[in-house]
Amino acid sequence: MSRDDYSKEEQILQMMRKVLTDVAKDTYTKPGLKHPLSEETIISIRDCLGLIASREKELADEAGRPSQKRPRYVDEPQKSTVIPIDTSGLKKKKTSPDAESD
Repeated sequence: MSRDDYSKEEQILQMMRKVLTDVAKDTYTKPGLKHPLSEETIISIRDCLGLIASREKELADEAGRPSQKRPRYVDEPQKSTVIPIDTSGLKKKKTSPDAESD
């Protein structure tokens, strides 16, 4: 989907989610070191991301676009596998004249 397929509110929410997750990534601190953000700020970012996700789901449902977004682990098995099939070597099935009259 292109940006034009989303409402202005959806575009704003997407940008806010991106900025907040970028802040979280940029301020990542290894365990044992003091985090540059206060605990209150970290909790506020989590709350904002939760509200954004909730509103994005509401807007997608209202627009008839069920949300396909959910976190996935890299090693999580996919629900379906696409297997390409080369049909060039298959013969066309002939229909009998009797089948057409039914």
